[in-house]
Amino acid sequence: MATIEPAGTERTVLPGKPPFTVDDLLGFPDDGNRYELLNGSLLVSPASTPLHQRIIYRLQRLLDDAAPPGLEPLATVNLRVTDSTFYIPDLVVVRAEAASNVELMFAPRHLLLAVEVGSPSTTTHDQSIKPFAYARAGIPHYWRIEPDEGPALYTYRLDGDGYGEPAIHKAGTVAHLTAPFPLAFDPVVLSAEHR
Repeated sequence: MATIEPAGTERTVLPGKPPFTVDDLLGFPDDGNRYELLNGSLLVSPASTPLHQRIIYRLQRLLDDAAPPGLEPLATVNLRVTDSTFYIPDLVVVRAEAASNVELMFAPRHLLLAVEVGSPSTTTHDQSIKPFAYARAGIPHYWRIEPDEGPALYTYRLDGDGYGEPAIHKAGTVAHLTAPFPLAFDPVVLSAEHR
């Protein structure tokens, strides 16, 4: 289920063979692609676009300004779920103690929130695979941002061993959120040009 967008004529040859492990991933080249694993299957996506980066940056600033002491938002962290399942969420909220003590990879227990920003190469993963996987890992909150929808913010809350239907917050209306801590913003600010 790999998704690769052409980046030129060069071809990356990856060491090892499927099913891959997190240890295999550590030997992959730094070629600008994002490599994730789902039960040993490789998920590949290209480097993010400027709009994608803008949304992550703006949301991280909003979260950082609203976070109570002891919580910290971080972008593009390593999340090791098992030896064969590894993700790189666009943004997470963790306890500051974990951020200070984790060297390379967070465990699901460290995350209060995982955020993914949609893109053409990750839509299927972000809408179906990631909510299932993050819920199964026990991450209490998952947010999905869809830039093509204005942008729109979809918020999921863990209920038992799965996320319920998401609350949808459309551009042009203020989302009043209570978890992982109180925060209110109009999703349009995430993609608006710099003021």
